[in-house]
Amino acid sequence: MRKALLIGVIACSLSGCASLISSATSGFTDNLSASILNQDDPETAKAALPTFMVTIDSLLRNNPNDPDLLASGATLYASYGAIFADDEARASRLTTRARRYAFSAMCETYTPSCNWPENNYDEFVATLDGIRPKHSEFLYTYGFASLAYLRAHSSDWNSLAELPQIEALFNRYLDISGDEVNGAVYTYMGILLTLRPPALGGEPEKAREYFEKAIALTGGHDLSAKVEFARGYAKLLYERELHDRLLNEVMAADPYQDGFTLSNVLAKEQAAVLLAEADDYF
Repeated sequence: MRKALLIGVIACSLSGCASLISSATSGFTDNLSASILNQDDPETAKAALPTFMVTIDSLLRNNPNDPDLLASGATLYASYGAIFADDEARASRLTTRARRYAFSAMCETYTPSCNWPENNYDEFVATLDGIRPKHSEFLYTYGFASLAYLRAHSSDWNSLAELPQIEALFNRYLDISGDEVNGAVYTYMGILLTLRPPALGGEPEKAREYFEKAIALTGGHDLSAKVEFARGYAKLLYERELHDRLLNEVMAADPYQDGFTLSNVLAKEQAAVLLAEADDYF
């Protein structure tokens, strides 16, 4: 489930990473990011990403307080930890570093966020009011890194208690982003609202709206949104017809879409697994 949760967001996250650090590396990251996103062999991407991660680490040695570099490092470590880490201990280490980088980026750009680790829910939400559009990229990165971290630590109920804060954070991101919104957030919100039962704050019908919006924003090119819709909503509510329709659409789709090829190949792998398990589940 940990890998499955974030298979699609690598596309939006790595493209954002490239835009953040391209000025520091003269366009190299733009080309490398595009190559990874359009890679149709996940194992090749898995082998390539650590070099990119270590490159960011090396840049941070001389610029430890650079929020753009910190956000880029957070994106890479969270993506790799969520998608490619092959054991829980490694996923924990990678996503812990990702969240530390993301937190440092936020703290460098928005001082009230420096107290987030000590804030309760009400205190945390109160700080969100001061976040402005200029902070949106860093807010998004912190939310993404936190979601990856929380999934890697899903056996720790104290970590899952933070989900309402992450939901509030993404709501603020949507409020301030306008036309610049990263569509992956709608998939995140759908996931967040189906991770918990209704008695604990889950809202499956609202989640459906988010999943449908995520699909619409990419014209259906991001196949991972359909996988998460099937897994998070249709499976949860035992809607077999919707579940199978979404997954069969994924299986029939052309994965080669600019910026989504890697995530689409991974989505098709997940769709095949979910369809194979469907008879036992429904």
